[in-house]
Amino acid sequence: MLRQNLVSTRKPLLGLIGALVFGCGAVQAQPRPDLLAKVDPFVGVDGGGVTGGNTVPGAGVPFGFVSLSPDTTNADTNGYDSKSPIMGFSYTHVSGTGGSGKYGNFRVTPTVGPLRVNHLHFGKTDERASPGYYAVGLGNSDAERIKVELTASRRVGFQRLTYPAQAESQLIFDVSSLVAMRGRGQRVRLAKVELIDDHTLSGEVTVEGGWNPAPYTLYFHAVVDRPAKAFGAWKAGQGWFEAKPGAGRSEGGVQVKSPANRQGLMIEYDTEREFSNRLGAYLTFDTTTARQVQMKLAVSFISADKARANLAEEMPGWDFDAYHLAAETLWSDALAKIQVEGGADEQQKIFYSALYRTHTMPHDLSGENAWWASDEPHYEDFYTLWDTFRTVHPLLTIIQPQRQRDMLRSLIDTYKHTGWMPDARIAGANGMTQGGSNGDILVADAVVKGLGGFDQALAYEAIRKNGEVDSDQPFLQGRVLKDYLKLGYVPFTQTRSASRTLEYAYDDYAIGVVAKALGKTEDARRYLARASNWKNIWDDQLGCVRPRYPSGDWVENYSCIYEYPDRSGPWWDAVFYEGNALQYSSYVPQDVAGLMTKAGGREGFIAWLDRLFDGHYSQGNEPDILAPYLYIHAGRPDRTAETVRGLMEKHYRLSRTGLPGNDDAGAMSSWYVWNAIGLYPNAGQPYYYIVPPVFTRGVIALEAGKSFTVQAPGASKTNRYIVAARLNGKPLNRAWITHQELVQGGVLDLTLGASPTGWASGSPPPNGI
Repeated sequence: MLRQNLVSTRKPLLGLIGALVFGCGAVQAQPRPDLLAKVDPFVGVDGGGVTGGNTVPGAGVPFGFVSLSPDTTNADTNGYDSKSPIMGFSYTHVSGTGGSGKYGNFRVTPTVGPLRVNHLHFGKTDERASPGYYAVGLGNSDAERIKVELTASRRVGFQRLTYPAQAESQLIFDVSSLVAMRGRGQRVRLAKVELIDDHTLSGEVTVEGGWNPAPYTLYFHAVVDRPAKAFGAWKAGQGWFEAKPGAGRSEGGVQVKSPANRQGLMIEYDTEREFSNRLGAYLTFDTTTARQVQMKLAVSFISADKARANLAEEMPGWDFDAYHLAAETLWSDALAKIQVEGGADEQQKIFYSALYRTHTMPHDLSGENAWWASDEPHYEDFYTLWDTFRTVHPLLTIIQPQRQRDMLRSLIDTYKHTGWMPDARIAGANGMTQGGSNGDILVADAVVKGLGGFDQALAYEAIRKNGEVDSDQPFLQGRVLKDYLKLGYVPFTQTRSASRTLEYAYDDYAIGVVAKALGKTEDARRYLARASNWKNIWDDQLGCVRPRYPSGDWVENYSCIYEYPDRSGPWWDAVFYEGNALQYSSYVPQDVAGLMTKAGGREGFIAWLDRLFDGHYSQGNEPDILAPYLYIHAGRPDRTAETVRGLMEKHYRLSRTGLPGNDDAGAMSSWYVWNAIGLYPNAGQPYYYIVPPVFTRGVIALEAGKSFTVQAPGASKTNRYIVAARLNGKPLNRAWITHQELVQGGVLDLTLGASPTGWASGSPPPNGI
């Protein structure tokens, strides 16, 4: 499709904010407080490491880059831990990720009393959050308690601060702040701050490390709504700080002339050794009578001037409540894409909290592409497709199709300008590739479902390169293909050999189905044949996949629960990435019929799956999350129903530790969303499994005003089996529907019972190859 015929979602969102805020109340917004009230942004914030959800509790808008949220003294990648004191509020975060941290830029800390910039950590009271809003009482005593309120737009964060009656109330900016993670985080290379006048400042920071090694530079422009009685720049280290008040500008401590009475400071960090120096600015206010101070800060990857323009575009005024309402309206529209009835109140809150987290990443940075010139939509922080291709992107294809088109266009544009379609991309550079080239599956999912709205020829060029060209940087892009193409598997002499063989085989399937759709018959034949490479590491005697040496010999001393190293070890050097042999042996989405044959036929396959779920399955990570639905291929949707409902009840709760593991940019949350409404995707293939829903009714809003409704009036804790089904009034005796049946709109009526009846035991989903 020609690019001039493609549209983006960005302009309508800006138009909405303009109508709500710039129109001075002329347009009455219609937020849905019943849906907003069902979201708890604190679900999954705690736990840390691989067991914690690592979600972000602060303020943002759907897919907005600014994520204005508290940073605490102890934290994981989200910067937050409920039990730890708050250090301040930074403007950029990633949500739900594991691995190494990213962002945590431009932390702002309100304090009272004499100026200090070290040891800023405070207790909290009355902490609250809702979509687009966060509030807390910050201070170590009642006398110094500051009410902090946060809201945000796509590139701007807004703080409303109510200080106690004090003659000296401070606003401390840490331009060099980061989400700090000992041994696996980021470090600052360069930081600058400039005080433009007594209520305006700007600056920049250059950071390296985290999930990808490449440095990024981020700029800011900030304003407060009243002049400060004193202001200046500061730099600090362990146990010391130096403030520079007054006029003039300094760089690295050397005074230079500057116009308009400006004052600033720059520190350049030595990247060859660890530096602990920090850099920032301060504003001092007298809040004895006028206790409120408001501050807006905009960010940009392009320049400080662009940050100032973003501020003028998105938040030109000072009506905090109006901007809060604008954020709420965006969230209300996103949550209303699926409306459910029935179930317990707690289940509805778990559901809408999960749907909320599905709309956090990747971040929409359209208009902020500092890396090449392009008019295409631009998204960063695909962190990572290895996680999100399975559940997040198939859900967006249904409920946010234009958003999904824009994300695809951004990935394709990244290929056009960098030479590779990334599997992970953060802050303008590719992140580490955990397994295969999972952009292949996103493209295949869009093609087989007829999503349209993107350049399919260029997309195919990108994914075909993944299958043909040996990557020069396989940790960051593409695949290691030489041995895989020669042997038909990745040998044990390479890291993650077994898991990469399985992932490469499914990536090949994805390339093959796109080739077939585009009429490239020979390519399709070749890639669909390569999709059977998983069989090359299947050990018939053991009944699971097993790594092989380049000679073809099996690795010795091996079992189906083989896990090297243990779970605390370096997964990058393991045979299976973040999993074991039995878990990964279930990952053959393209050939479940072939897997069933290898496992001993229908009954043998059921017993094989039972073994997996007898203590070996992990809901806390992605490699085997398709496994519960494979029972349907063997004619046992009742076993899928039992397994899925058990996982939902065990692992998902309305609490700060209420997720089974890292939320992984919404991957684990969208798993719950799918199952709660009675459907589940096999990403890259045009059908959905049917499972017993949690709710009596769920309505999915589709494009062109259509809707698809799943009705299960008998849904309850005990009625967890489907005993009969009707699609648009006609009997349905299969536990799956096609994508076309869903998107054309209609009604799926499910009759649920307390025990199985053999429904849908004889019509398995289509096999991929």
